[in-house]
Amino acid sequence: MKIEKDLVAASATPLVLAILAEGESYGYAILKRVRELSGGELQWTDGMLYPLLHRLHRLGYVTNGWRTPPEGRRRTYYAITQEGLAALAEHKRQWVTVTRALGDAWGRADPLPFALGTA
Repeated sequence: MKIEKDLVAASATPLVLAILAEGESYGYAILKRVRELSGGELQWTDGMLYPLLHRLHRLGYVTNGWRTPPEGRRRTYYAITQEGLAALAEHKRQWVTVTRALGDAWGRADPLPFALGTA
């Protein structure tokens, strides 16, 4: 399935913030987690992720810093801030509203509530 560019863009910020709410991470691990969460349907590139991370940093939603873990090479790690957690909570409220409206518009026989685990 090909997910439209507009939907990918709209979901990118809350998805990255939610991943970072699980714990600090670095670029490749974030890309891998996006693929995992989407069952392989979202295949982001570095060219999509890093501009988003830089924007989230400018907004004060994430911090970043270079670290060299004992088992690997030096990487930039990202962590969510309190402002980022507040932004994530607002994104969640908005997505719940949109999801509920779509579910109602599509009817109860639609698989969306089951896919979301709300049925």
